[in-house]
Amino acid sequence: MNNLSIYSKTEFQNTFDSQIIEKAKKVKLIISDVDGVLTDGSIYKGDDNKGENIELKKFSVLDGAGVALARILDFHIAFISGRKSSATEIRANELKIEDVYNGTLNKMKPYAELKAKYNLLDEDCAFIGDDIIDISLMEKVGVPIAVSNAYHLVKNKAIYTTSLSGGFGAFREAIDWIAICQGRYEEGIHLMIDSLLSK
Repeated sequence: MNNLSIYSKTEFQNTFDSQIIEKAKKVKLIISDVDGVLTDGSIYKGDDNKGENIELKKFSVLDGAGVALARILDFHIAFISGRKSSATEIRANELKIEDVYNGTLNKMKPYAELKAKYNLLDEDCAFIGDDIIDISLMEKVGVPIAVSNAYHLVKNKAIYTTSLSGGFGAFREAIDWIAICQGRYEEGIHLMIDSLLSK
């Protein structure tokens, strides 16, 4: 599936059966892991010459555009990261993501909180993951998505695997795929362009 172009109507229709598309049509909440999905999994460590540790991560502006598209289409967005990091907090604040769980190894607890907060069922939720820590949640949500660099057991749980790797626009691709399944992709792009032109 890695060579698939979801933006080709013919390829899309030939690849995804109606059951998968119907599942994606129900999505209202999109949850993403951070390390390995919004980043390539790398962590840059150093100090500030004063003995204070510094941790840096690289995020993609493409995924920021994915957040904008999701927001303009009225999806709820949440980040759940197993590793606590100030870099994650900074990026989430920049993207104005309110639902951020930073340093949560058991992702089922925040998942339950999110469902209760938005009054959702499992079938209303999508999750984008990449590693073993994500498997339990992927087995629970209606739409489990893996990034192309994900561990093989994670890919086995996914109904869609992105062609792009984590940190290189995989989150944006997942948002696009859901929007295409819901028949709202072109609407979202036009709304984004109109929003930019009104600035």
